[in-house]
Amino acid sequence: MFDELSEKLEGVIRRLGGRVVLNEESVEQSLREIRRVLLEADVNYRLVQDFLVSVKEKATGREVIKSVSPGQMMVKVVYDELVEMLGGSSKPLSLLPGQLTVIMLCGLQGSGKTTTAGKIARRFKNDGHKPMLVAADIYRPAAVEQLETLAGQLDVPVFSSLDTEKEVTGIIEDALIEANSRGLDTVLIDTAGRLQIDREMMDELIRIKKAVSPQEILLVVDGMTGQEAVNIAESFHRELDLTGLVLTKLDGDARGGAALSIYGVTKVPIKLIGVGEGLDALEVFHPERMVSRLLQMGDIVSLVERAEERMDAEEAERLEKKMLGRGDMDLEDFLSSISQMQKMGSMESLLRMIPGVSGKILKTLNLDPRRFKRLEAIILSMTPEERTQPKIINASRRRRIALGSGVTVRDVNQLLNQFNQMRKMMKQMGLFSAHKGPGFPGNGIGTLFN
Repeated sequence: MFDELSEKLEGVIRRLGGRVVLNEESVEQSLREIRRVLLEADVNYRLVQDFLVSVKEKATGREVIKSVSPGQMMVKVVYDELVEMLGGSSKPLSLLPGQLTVIMLCGLQGSGKTTTAGKIARRFKNDGHKPMLVAADIYRPAAVEQLETLAGQLDVPVFSSLDTEKEVTGIIEDALIEANSRGLDTVLIDTAGRLQIDREMMDELIRIKKAVSPQEILLVVDGMTGQEAVNIAESFHRELDLTGLVLTKLDGDARGGAALSIYGVTKVPIKLIGVGEGLDALEVFHPERMVSRLLQMGDIVSLVERAEERMDAEEAERLEKKMLGRGDMDLEDFLSSISQMQKMGSMESLLRMIPGVSGKILKTLNLDPRRFKRLEAIILSMTPEERTQPKIINASRRRRIALGSGVTVRDVNQLLNQFNQMRKMMKQMGLFSAHKGPGFPGNGIGTLFN
């Protein structure tokens, strides 16, 4: 996410933080570098100009705290202004307590609207709500089928109509009656999209809005389309008065121009971001956390939240107690740790949340996700005795394990050597225990990607 922008900004910020003296010349030089980086990232030109004016005013007009260097103060100003550019603070979805909440999702075809509806339904269900999905795209049969498939995976109800003559507003009104009769509390309407904005689509969306008065009108936009995403958001907002944005495919957006521009231009808050294809790959948007990641300052809060949401707390606690009690782990425990880590997402996405881990560092690691699968295959090819007592794995056993897992003996040796190194490190430093909450089984696994 934002690889190019992050790497370039990190270099500017590093040079800024090291400055001992800030004068008008050095501030101007720094601002020129930041301007170039932001424009190369496809950030809206007017926003860049406003951003630079604001940074210059605050950097030159602020007294420097004695315990903070001028360079660090400048970094803080840049950080604060980037947070403001992204909306200042997170804006949660508006839900009506004790009443039926209606959320209308709109967007062009290919933006990820239907999948996003499923992701939001999953999030609501996990939070204890009772959501229903409504298939309001009656023009593209595949959209109805896709929504029904997602609903089946999530075990949530979906409302669709077989009456091809019925108006979309009538279908949605029927869905609301059904939701009320079943005691549901949230309805997510997946509206029809087009390849491009047209009057017919917009008129239908306006009719839906008037008919059901949704609490949220969310526009789902493809973050990889750059400034076009901003133009699309402006057009929809003009007609529908949007309440929020959902940016999808941010995991593939190396430049980041859309995310940095869309709020500043439209003043519509980004409420959710899609960071992957899985139904769990949807996050609440926090501007300050995004800027921390962008400037490679880490995002430990999101890392802990992801661990709490996706990890098996009981299994993590068992592993923690075992390490703290005996100070040891075996390959069965390690296999469980790998499984827990995979639930949290890719190793790259996790490492990016750790302060100080830059794109350059990540490039030196072997972060091929298939490596986890090979590690699993090797361990699963071992007998239960070998997993609990790795010391008994001699040369002949290693050959058998390699043959059974489809790898080379060298791969098996590498896994065992790195596992032993990791176990020693964890014994010495006690890294297996998290500071708060359940143990974090991923500690030390990074050694396997060197």
